[in-house]
Amino acid sequence: MSGTYLVSSYKDKDRVRTLGARWDAARKQWYVPEGLALTPFAEWLPAVGDAPPSSSTALISPELDQGGSRNLSASPRGIPLSQLLSGVASAVAQAFRAGIWTLVEVVDTRVRGGHVYLEVSERDSNGVVVAKASAAIWANTASRILPEFEKATGAQIGPGIKLLVRARPVFKPQYGFSVEIDAIDPDYTLGDLEARKREIRERLQREGLFELNRKLPSPWDYDRVLVVAPEGGAGLGDFQAEAGRLEKLGICRFIYVHSRFQGDGAAAEIRMELLGALERLGREGVVLDAVAIIRGGGAINDMAWLNDYALVRAVCELGVPVLTGIGHERDNTVLDEVANIRFDTPSKVIGGIERVILQRAQEAKGMFAEVIRDATRAIDIAKRSVVQSFTSIESGARQELARSRSQASELLSDVKLQAAHTIRIAAETTERQMNDVRRLAADQVAHAKREVPTMLAEIRADARQTLQMARARIEGERSFILDRAAADVRYMKDATARTFEDTAALAQKTLIDARTNAQAMMREIAGQGPEKTLSRGFALVRDHNDQAVTTAASIETQITIQFRDGLRTAQLQQKDKP
Repeated sequence: MSGTYLVSSYKDKDRVRTLGARWDAARKQWYVPEGLALTPFAEWLPAVGDAPPSSSTALISPELDQGGSRNLSASPRGIPLSQLLSGVASAVAQAFRAGIWTLVEVVDTRVRGGHVYLEVSERDSNGVVVAKASAAIWANTASRILPEFEKATGAQIGPGIKLLVRARPVFKPQYGFSVEIDAIDPDYTLGDLEARKREIRERLQREGLFELNRKLPSPWDYDRVLVVAPEGGAGLGDFQAEAGRLEKLGICRFIYVHSRFQGDGAAAEIRMELLGALERLGREGVVLDAVAIIRGGGAINDMAWLNDYALVRAVCELGVPVLTGIGHERDNTVLDEVANIRFDTPSKVIGGIERVILQRAQEAKGMFAEVIRDATRAIDIAKRSVVQSFTSIESGARQELARSRSQASELLSDVKLQAAHTIRIAAETTERQMNDVRRLAADQVAHAKREVPTMLAEIRADARQTLQMARARIEGERSFILDRAAADVRYMKDATARTFEDTAALAQKTLIDARTNAQAMMREIAGQGPEKTLSRGFALVRDHNDQAVTTAASIETQITIQFRDGLRTAQLQQKDKP
């Protein structure tokens, strides 16, 4: 094999292979094929002594003697600059006859007349620029390789993107040094973008942070949402078109902060604006339901600025669910992977928020209808219960009254029967006693007549006294029986009256309790409205058409502020920006 063998280590194999070197399996050594410039391999060339000067070197330095000093006597006036630069151009052209695959990072791009002018660089592991050059892709080449690159990667040539390009150094006396690019390897760019995402993903997983925000409970409802977006972006406009309608109806409030989403330092700016807004809202006592990070579509390398470790870690550690709507459906960033909910576009983010709000509203509507049905059912049941209780009480009272009357009538009949029986017994007894008295009196009269006339008077006196006592006893028993019957009747009347009073009080209490419960339930239902929100210290701003004002841009000079206890009119003044 013909060529120049290199002195390289194993770790240099990728670099020399990229530059075009080939592997000699027999000698187990890399070599530069004949016809390929040796200049890019200078650090691996063997030390074999000074090489003979090339024709270009002779052209550039015709006046150097063997000691390397200028021979002033040969040409006291020097050579033209064009001759010197032409020699450089010839040397460069001879050293680099073909393009070399080179790793570059694009710093800046300009398009003029179909030509693409680039500024490319190389950074070390600390981010310090160690090499920098101007490059160009001529129009006929650009029209061929750029569409293929964009189709394969979805990326556009722009600042920050890393490329593997086939470049040929060119030096022109009039324009200086530059690099001409005639091919781009899309696989390297895709690999670099994916490697960056993979590195961030694996680091967060090692630190146990990758799943933190994803494991937070998704928002049950939306009342306040912090939105981070590039100012004036098309995606933000689509989002605000629907968000403004929700704010106008007082359903949800959106707080906006703006930041660059592409370019060097964009990720740090997003992180600073996001954390600053959260700290400010925390001091104000504002509780957020979610944070939305949105931007419109763009090239893959435009989205690549969001694959930043510090930004992604800040999102992972947020205690608030994060919603992302970045780019289009095909776009994917590490932010999307760690977010609580990932949407394809900003429009789908606000659509998802609207769906949750609509679902909660429908649930609330259903619950309200269910409460109304339950309240109506409870009232109907209470009414039926009261009516049944009243009917039952009335029927029971009437039955009890009828039973009491029947018992009183039976008792009265018994009393009358007992009284008549007692009187009859007393009469019979009295009659027997009278007969006995008469017989005794006759015997006594006869005895008295026979023995002592005076005994007649005694017998008469005793008979009269006995008769009076019998009459008094009979009269006393009759009065006791009548008083006992009257007392029983009064007791039954009092018991019946008390039963009626207790029944009426119980029925009235039942009706009052049912009415109180129904009123409390209706107050609770009616309390879920704007007035309750105003009572918590909030205020509603309206314009002269009595429409709610939701954005600063739509506000007028005169507004009306509705507080919990009344309205106030205010006149606004334009504050000059500092």
